[in-house]
Amino acid sequence: MADLIVVDDDAGLSAMLADYLSIAGHEVRVAADAAALDRLIGEAEPELLILDVSLPGEDGFSIARRVRQKLDVGVIMLTGSIDLVDRVVGLEMGADDYVTKPFSLTEISARIEAILRRRRTNHPQIEPFGPFSLDLKRWILLDGSGEKIPLFPTEIDLVAAFVTNPGKLMSRDDLLRLAPGNAADPIDRSIDKRVERLRRKLDKHGLDTDLIETVRSDGYIYKGPPARN
Repeated sequence: MADLIVVDDDAGLSAMLADYLSIAGHEVRVAADAAALDRLIGEAEPELLILDVSLPGEDGFSIARRVRQKLDVGVIMLTGSIDLVDRVVGLEMGADDYVTKPFSLTEISARIEAILRRRRTNHPQIEPFGPFSLDLKRWILLDGSGEKIPLFPTEIDLVAAFVTNPGKLMSRDDLLRLAPGNAADPIDRSIDKRVERLRRKLDKHGLDTDLIETVRSDGYIYKGPPARN
């Protein structure tokens, strides 16, 4: 369970999210704009914001940047645009993830749970992933020289799923549960396509091609070292 605030000027959408997420066990408050959000935060700090990009007055990008400068709070951006630039800007402003409208309630619930898991992790801050380092606190992947490798949150989720389950056969359902994709992107919903895309990205940075073994028809096995306890 978590304390969530939904920030959207679409009252119908906010009510639908509040009802669904309340049934899932979360405490949910709603705000229509930045001023209403500030009042709610003043009453009690949330663990996660579901924040629309297009709001009257101060927009979601500005709110995300401002709030994250003051609070350690998770942020999911809601956007009606499929433009990659919007996604990148949202992440640069401090968002943990983005969800494109229209979305399914099960998708956003899965994204919320993934962010809460990563933010509540009790694992050490840094875990090895081949020649890379996964920073579980900042949720970023670093190369051998300590530079951040540009990956989307859904791709970091996939890396973390492997890192925390070394030597275990992970079915496609296991990976979808631990690293849910973006329903707005058909490719992102396919674990096989996502693993292939992750391999291509990391290959440029020196990924060992044997690190993630494909088990035909069954799934994948991460062949790296056990995570530290």
